[in-house]
Amino acid sequence: MNGSSPYDGRDRWYCPDCGSAYYEDDVVFETEERYRGRDDKGRFAAGEHPWNEARLGGTYSQSRFNELLEERGVESLQFDETVGWEDIERVDPVEHDGPVYDFCVPEAENFAAGRGSVITHNTASFAGQQETFLNVTRESLIDRVKRCWASLFTQRAIYYRNEQGFAHDAVDIAVVVQQMVDADKSGVMFTSHPSTGESELIIESAWGLGEAVVSGSVSPDNYVVDREDGELLEATIADKKTMMIRDADTGETVEREVAADRRNARVLDDDEIERLVELGERAEAHYDEPQDVEWAIVGDDIYMLQSRPITTISEGTTAASDGGDDGDVLVSGLGASPGIASGPARVVRNLDQLDKIGEGDVIITEMTTPDMVPAMKRASGIVTDEGGMTSHAAIVSRELGVPAIVGCETGTETLGDGQVITIDGDTGSVTAGATDGETETDPMEEVRPQNPVKPMTATEVKVNVSIPEAAERAAATGADGVGLLRTEHMILSTNKTPERYIDDHGVDAYVDEIVGGVRGVADEFYPRPVRVRTLDAPTDEFRQLEGGEDEPHEHNPMLGYRGIRRSLDRPEAFEHELEAFRRLYEMGYDNVEIMFPLVNDAEDVIRARNLMEEAGVDPEKRRWGVMIETPASALGVEGMAEAGIDFASFGTNDLTQYTLAVDRNNGNVADRFDELHPAVLDLIETTVGTCREHGVDTSICGQAGSKPEMVKFLVDVGVSSISANIDAVRDVQHEVKRVEQRLLLESVR
Repeated sequence: MNGSSPYDGRDRWYCPDCGSAYYEDDVVFETEERYRGRDDKGRFAAGEHPWNEARLGGTYSQSRFNELLEERGVESLQFDETVGWEDIERVDPVEHDGPVYDFCVPEAENFAAGRGSVITHNTASFAGQQETFLNVTRESLIDRVKRCWASLFTQRAIYYRNEQGFAHDAVDIAVVVQQMVDADKSGVMFTSHPSTGESELIIESAWGLGEAVVSGSVSPDNYVVDREDGELLEATIADKKTMMIRDADTGETVEREVAADRRNARVLDDDEIERLVELGERAEAHYDEPQDVEWAIVGDDIYMLQSRPITTISEGTTAASDGGDDGDVLVSGLGASPGIASGPARVVRNLDQLDKIGEGDVIITEMTTPDMVPAMKRASGIVTDEGGMTSHAAIVSRELGVPAIVGCETGTETLGDGQVITIDGDTGSVTAGATDGETETDPMEEVRPQNPVKPMTATEVKVNVSIPEAAERAAATGADGVGLLRTEHMILSTNKTPERYIDDHGVDAYVDEIVGGVRGVADEFYPRPVRVRTLDAPTDEFRQLEGGEDEPHEHNPMLGYRGIRRSLDRPEAFEHELEAFRRLYEMGYDNVEIMFPLVNDAEDVIRARNLMEEAGVDPEKRRWGVMIETPASALGVEGMAEAGIDFASFGTNDLTQYTLAVDRNNGNVADRFDELHPAVLDLIETTVGTCREHGVDTSICGQAGSKPEMVKFLVDVGVSSISANIDAVRDVQHEVKRVEQRLLLESVR
């Protein structure tokens, strides 16, 4: 109704739709509350919809949706003439160099969470394959939507579809934009056991935003609830070192350290668990199948952020039978490789007994050697009398993903051949009998992304590889390359010394052994660099092989005839190793780098460089460097830099024991072995500084590189890269990111 001119002392109103005029006493005036479809938090009120959203009339499956598009001849989902636009009232010039949008949401200045959801049948989880963005501002919304679309064709997404058997043209993507819940606490919930399908509801929780739990960058609390009676069966409280939050100043998602009093505190109380259980049961009832739910809590409010089917439960899965009491502990040692395994014990006292190791057996031996690797691959678990966390058994078991316990002392005497046992690579215990059902694994690991998103860091994080068979598993960590590939395991696995192998099979066969081993790793990582260490086996390891009777007897082989000193003393054998590198370069493996072990000074480096040139390897065109394992090499690195090395890598195990005069495998003095000793750190810092002045990269490939304290120190002094064992790469990546963020913050404060 529009106001018209007064007549006869009375106001008149005119209706443009019907063309009629009305006097004021003919019109009924009512006060209407202005339409508000949102509450004071910016959320849609119950039953309301955005002003520009159509009402939902129904849903279609993907196949039906595609059929409708085909029936209507729709080739591209772009709308132009069918979109109605309001008339332009005026055009005002403005000064603006940022993004421009042709839409807005009234009264909503809200951060958004955008997540990419793949449209397929629910036969695979697709967890982590598409990008998720948190705290997205209005200015960056369109860019984040495009990035979600683009993530449909990332390397990991393509690989996952290939593994799951999905055609690339049969997969679409829907980007969900939803309110950003600035969570106090968050996590995931499974309405049935994701591995066994048992009637147990499992909740994982941590402080802050849930991205830390989903990505696996933080160890969350774990709660197990009986679905039958709602009883809390188990509550495992983790050490939650970090949390992800929204930075109030920048609006970006950042990682912060958790306050000391909250790190080991329980995240959820009983009431919150009860409410989450109710929410999970409602979600499962709605979808009529077990659900994987992401949730968040702000104050007293619980938000369900996402719900999807649990795809790891097979149709034939049945609940595991109730197990009896744990078996008696027979022996114990150091948990060297995590996991639980059961099987018949096979006591191996010499190499001739390796043939009796079958699939699923548990190897019991004094210590493992490289020629035992094929049997270790068949075994379900490994127990050794001797060794520590850096022993051959520990390193190789971790790379193979086989549970292992080392340093049990009496395992070969206590355990009987054929006796059924269970080993726990986390606790280091060996118990009598077998576990019920399959080997236990962390149920949450079954549904976490198999290729987690790698944190972006300036300091590269690489991985150590001992055997070529572990290359695929190592590459899946997302490491920036291989910081240490040991050649001795390739050579020693032949069960012959290099000289005996050459005598029996010829030079070409020996070179082929090296080429084949390195090539397998270089293929997995290409074009990421693979740093290959030349032969560094002590004489006591050679003496166990055919031809070992010719090896010298030494009181302390670690200080003896090994590393570059052996190679330079036997140039004929060393030239065969260098020939293997020449062939690899000829085959196009330009990502292979050469690293010489146990060098002392520039003279060692110059002699090795000359032999490289004689073998046809151009030191000017290929990357090569040295291990810093002795105080002499640390103090003399400047001369090595002037000799042309491209990198220097710290072997902290040897550097520590040579600096402190401590044998790390000697129980009488092992407590004095400390890679963080000020003398060791001073050598590292001095070396890094000297190398930086000469443009030489620095790295660390020793066990110490996995320790948070060492990571902090190395990043602080400016090391170029850190190489860690396979099982530690992800933790080191996040630790490096945390330290670098702290340095950035300190630089701007």
